[in-house]
Amino acid sequence: MATPPPPALPIPQDKPFKDAIALAVNATDTDHQIFSVHETIPVQKAGDTVLLYPEWETASHAPTAGAAELAGLLVQVDGVRAQWMRDPVDMHAFHINVPNGARSIALDFQFLAPAKSHLLRPTMINVPWQRVLLYPAGWYVRDIPVTATLTLPRGLIAFTALAFRDVDGDTLRFDTVTLEQLVDAPFYAGRYTRQVMLNENTARPARLDLLADAPKDLAMTPDEIAHMRALISQGLTIFGTPPYRHYDTIVTLSDVLSPDGGGGGIEHLEEGENNLPAAYFSNPAQQLNNLDLIAHEFVHAWNGRWRQPADLWSPTFNQPVMGSLLWVYEGQTEFWGRVLAARSGLRDRQQTLDKLALDASIVADRDGRSWKNLQDSTNDAIYMAGHHVAWRDWQRREDYYPEGVLLWLDVDARLRELSHGKRGLDDFAQLFFNVDKNQTRTYTFQDVCNALNAIVPDDWAGFLNRHLSSHQASDAIAGLARAGWKLTYSDVPTETFLQDEKEAGVINLDDSIGLQVDTDGEVQSVRWNGPAFRAGLSPGSRVIDVNGQPFSVTAFTNAVQTSAIKPLQLRVSINGEKRDAVIDYQGPLRYPHLERIAGTPDRLSALLGPR
Repeated sequence: MATPPPPALPIPQDKPFKDAIALAVNATDTDHQIFSVHETIPVQKAGDTVLLYPEWETASHAPTAGAAELAGLLVQVDGVRAQWMRDPVDMHAFHINVPNGARSIALDFQFLAPAKSHLLRPTMINVPWQRVLLYPAGWYVRDIPVTATLTLPRGLIAFTALAFRDVDGDTLRFDTVTLEQLVDAPFYAGRYTRQVMLNENTARPARLDLLADAPKDLAMTPDEIAHMRALISQGLTIFGTPPYRHYDTIVTLSDVLSPDGGGGGIEHLEEGENNLPAAYFSNPAQQLNNLDLIAHEFVHAWNGRWRQPADLWSPTFNQPVMGSLLWVYEGQTEFWGRVLAARSGLRDRQQTLDKLALDASIVADRDGRSWKNLQDSTNDAIYMAGHHVAWRDWQRREDYYPEGVLLWLDVDARLRELSHGKRGLDDFAQLFFNVDKNQTRTYTFQDVCNALNAIVPDDWAGFLNRHLSSHQASDAIAGLARAGWKLTYSDVPTETFLQDEKEAGVINLDDSIGLQVDTDGEVQSVRWNGPAFRAGLSPGSRVIDVNGQPFSVTAFTNAVQTSAIKPLQLRVSINGEKRDAVIDYQGPLRYPHLERIAGTPDRLSALLGPR
């Protein structure tokens, strides 16, 4: 017989919370990357009190905040040591028996930051608040007030959307905010910093906050500053009134945080976290694939933080969420990132076309679409987080980013087609994300369709569902043709493609022999049922010889290019066994490009031009 489950945890309720939690975080131990926390929680009732350690994170849309890094937990109730017990089912929940008449619960514990997170360094720190606190179960996090203090290493300059003041040297005291607001405004501080104002609106200022590992990386040309200011102004032109009181674009310029040359970001209502390579501003010509990251996080202030899918919103940091509309939340945001980078001048016209060609190629190459559609891919964040995906094109992983770009390009082109060029996705953004309009901030699939119908009537549910449920690549990239363009291939890669290869550390031959290999000959990925797959290669295999010559990148690419004349013969190691393999491919090399479809309206250029 099954053992009966333990009692359920308290259900969160939208109700007042008496007094404020006092949270004191010490972030000075940069040697060990250990955050020390002292927290005082006012007692709300006697008896079993459940404290939760946050588990579900906004950035990942998944339970990625593990409780394993919380250690050393000691509890006192009114100064007397109290025992705690972890919930037998939920490892992020801690039970404390609070006696009658007790007034406060004091906690002491450490957050042991993973070594590769690099959250605590002598020259730069990042405090993710959700990792350095516990909170009482039974309330919405927007109802729990928190007064935080933070002690920093000496000599660092602070950046955050939160209001704070100095208390004693390197200890900062923050204004009391809700727990929801605190977690939505992570803290950064650095030794080498710079701040640039990005608009003239003193009522709702936008700032660029730079933190670097070296002073030289803070330099920006006048043109770069102008492009960043144009990004803000063009974004406001698209979306209208901002939902923030002020906005901080926080940018770390560090090869420690971005070791592969790529970028990463996290969205918030009043700030955006953007981790970029040290040379992002000093060598912008090598940053072609990172140029819309800042735009992406800025757009999230409207799409994701101001308004978000109803099934993705949660009243706490521990209730599971669903991502059925991530193709809107992330996909449309990625689309606007491409558009804003073009409209602001961060990318020129050809660079934008090359980036869209790369998007389209990735989408067209997803052979896993034959069994797993885009709608199912919106579940990837939940069950794939933290797991290696070996067969990327077959298993698919979070394809709502690149495929979302193509989906919303198709929506924009359809709006322009139906309205004879008078309406586009800009009109949808003005309506759907309108801050001044009294509307529910969470939305459903039907709300999206209703907004599109308000712009131009059509069967939008059917249109969107074709994209979401299709198993055909032609449906996924249909927006290109509707916009007047097509995906083509040549044997000359674009600079955008070459930089994408460099960031990934591979030679990308997906569109020829269906394989990506690093400079040492180790196979990193293989397209499902492609030429390399049929020859027996898989991720982890190693290419030893190419047509009788030792492996090199040049030898390999030359052999692929001439494979129509001379068959491509490899000596490989597969699962530790050396053998010969012949790849059935007759050249040449193939790299993606976009070309105009003669005689059709160019709706893409109409989209990309500045407003």
